[in-house]
Formats: sequence, structure tokens, C-alpha cells
Amino acid sequence: MSVFPTQLISVLRQLSPDFFLSGEQIAQVLGCSRATVHNAIRAAQETGFSVQAVHGRGYRLTAPVSWLELERISPACAAHGITLRYQDQVVSTNTLMLEWAAAGGGVEADPTPGGLPQRAPHRALVSAEWQSGGRGRRGRGWFAGLGGGLVFSYLWRSARPAAQLSGLSLAVGVALVEGLRGIGLVGAQVKWPNDIQVAGAKLAGVLIELASDKFASDVLAPSTAVIGVGINILGGEALTRQVGQPVTDLQTHLAAQARPLDRNDLLLHLVKQLDTDLARFESHGFAAFQDQWHACHAHQGQPVCLLNGLGEATYGAALGVDAQGALLLQTATGVRAMHSGEVSLRAVQA
Repeated sequence: MSVFPTQLISVLRQLSPDFFLSGEQIAQVLGCSRATVHNAIRAAQETGFSVQAVHGRGYRLTAPVSWLELERISPACAAHGITLRYQDQVVSTNTLMLEWAAAGGGVEADPTPGGLPQRAPHRALVSAEWQSGGRGRRGRGWFAGLGGGLVFSYLWRSARPAAQLSGLSLAVGVALVEGLRGIGLVGAQVKWPNDIQVAGAKLAGVLIELASDKFASDVLAPSTAVIGVGINILGGEALTRQVGQPVTDLQTHLAAQARPLDRNDLLLHLVKQLDTDLARFESHGFAAFQDQWHACHAHQGQPVCLLNGLGEATYGAALGVDAQGALLLQTATGVRAMHSGEVSLRAVQA
């Protein structure tokens, strides 16, 4: 199911793995009908979300879920000058951010009745529990189960024109790796141009889109980047089967830690790291990240294959990237600079 019943996540938030709640009890708390509760539980189960239902006892979770908590993340964002917009479910956080970035006729100061600026300000954040149409690079979808992923989009209004944002996705990759290593994921690496891997399996992806500004026609005008991030928290094995390529998740690699992974803490930690590194990119460009990127490059010095949009393959050894973020590939005919565009990279067995 691509779009859930409106109250599905509200229903699931009432559940615990420690005790059963009846449909009537949940309906009373939420002010809805028992049928609404039943339909929500069934919709969740149809997606693979695990809820135990026992006749005469009610419902409970089969495992703990770390739900995002607005009352925690909102004040923490505000303390760092970041404007947060949260919704339980969206089509995609990037889509919502692009709409918010362009809204309001350019007026950022006038608040909406909900207290948010009409137009997304510099350093705005959109997060959600569920995306019905999450997007990845090259038009691919981004898949994550309920409670099994972390998706967010961060808006950065740069003084740099779009032409000077080359390498931004690579700098974001470095920021995410540093943030993930900071919570104990020492094996996190970057895959050119914008994936995060652990041991060859995809953990996270980045999709950067530039928001159009109807008030600016100059190619040298400042630009607005919407930085979408998706991270797998749980369910790597199921995602591997779904997408047909190796996928992993954070919990698999952090299972030995003393306490369960809290998605609220992770979101705040990564956004803070991202915000810090975007300021560094703003001042110095990708050149400030180039050495770090090489140090965490999953395919540095290794044989790889690059496929273009037509399926044509180019083979060579990955030498790293230049100051603009292009991959330097040692081929049989010399070194070639490969730009991301419609190119996809694969490892090759030596």
C-alpha cells in the first residue's frame, strides 16, 4: 500500500511489545472508531510491519520501535537555528521541501497559522515516518519499512551559484560517514557519487535537487539545494530481496551496543554534522573534503565498471576524484574524468 490510512501511525504509536491493547482502548485514546484501528493495523501488517493480534486480548508490537518524537526533535532543532517541518507521512521529503522552498512568493518572515514560515528558510529540515513515493538517483525509488528507516531533507540556501555546487553530494557523503562513524559504525564508506556502504552493501543514499527560484534568472545567482537522505535502520535482508542488490542496515552493525538505536538521536546527530560540513563547503568548496573522501572511498584503487544510461560499460581502476567531484578512472586509453549524471558504478572482481 503506497498511502496509509490517515491515523495508521497514530495507532501504531499506541502499541508496545510489553502488553496488549484492545482496539476499543486505542480508539478511545485517539477518538476514532474501532474499525479505524482495525483497518490501520491490517494496513500495517500488509506492508510487513509486525503486529501481534490475539482475539480477546488486542494488539501488541513484536519488537520495540523507535518512533520520531516531535516534542524532542523540534526544540533541539530550534536551539541550533534549524526550522523543522514534520509530518507522519508524505509522498517524499524532497518533494515537500521543494514545494516549501518555492512557496510564499519569496516572503520568509510571514508565519503560517501553524507557526512555520511560508517559505522554507535557510537551514530548514523536513522529516517524516513514511514516504509513499521516496525517490533515489536516476529516477529510482527509495524503499524503507515503517519504523525501519530514517528519511529527511535539509535545505541549504547557498551564496554559490549552481555551477559552483559540483562535489556537493560527495561532501554530503563525507558528512554522513563521519556522523555514522561517530556513533560506532566504523565500517561506513562512500561509494561514488552518493551512496554510503558497509562491506559492499548499501546503507544510505543521497539525492540532491536544486530548488528553482522564479525571482532569479542570472546563472551566477545564489542557489538553493535540497539534500535528501535515506538511511536503512532495520530490514536490510528484506530490502536486498526487494531491490535486487546488497542492502544492509544500521541495527545489524550496531547490535552489540548497550542500548537500542534511537532514531531521534540519530536524526539530530546527523543533521548537526551535515549542517557543520555544509558551512565548510560554503566557505571552501569540495576541495576541503577531497582528502577525507579518498580516505573513506569504498573503491579507491580498485577495478570498477561504470554504466551509462544506455547500458554502455567503461572499465578501469578508480583513482579517486578531482576537485570538482568527478571520478578519475584509469582506463586502457588513459585517465578519464567521469561525471555522475546518468552513470552508475559497479565493483569488478580483480
